[in-house]
Amino acid sequence: MTFKRRALFGRALTASLAGVLAGRAASAATATSTGPAKQKVVYHLADTEKVMFALGNIRNHIDGMGGPQAVDIVLVVHGPALTFFHLQKANLKTSQQVARISAEGVRMAACGNTMTAQKVEIADLLPGFVRADEGGVVRIAQLQTEGYVYIRP
Repeated sequence: MTFKRRALFGRALTASLAGVLAGRAASAATATSTGPAKQKVVYHLADTEKVMFALGNIRNHIDGMGGPQAVDIVLVVHGPALTFFHLQKANLKTSQQVARISAEGVRMAACGNTMTAQKVEIADLLPGFVRADEGGVVRIAQLQTEGYVYIRP
């Protein structure tokens, strides 16, 4: 390599490195000014034997992230598990867990198809639920296309 080529190569390398470092500094400044991205998660619950386990997972998830401000959680319930959330059938522990996660911003959706099959309305469920008219699995798929991470305990 001639001296002229070596000098040209050195300047190009220096300019490239400076560009990379400037980009990293700008990126770090943006992340610091806006804070870390909020984690988006959809929990899928259909099995009756997993109800308390799933509610505990959600509680642990919120705690593990440092609080509700760091996470956006949606719980989608369908199938037999929905009976655990019927206002007249829910036990005290389930009611307390639902009230707690709801107060921390967890959004809860009940499958419209399951509600029809079980002959219940939103008023028949624990407070905090909305009806997923399109169906529970469709709602889960919609959330995944919006960037939500899928978890099925």
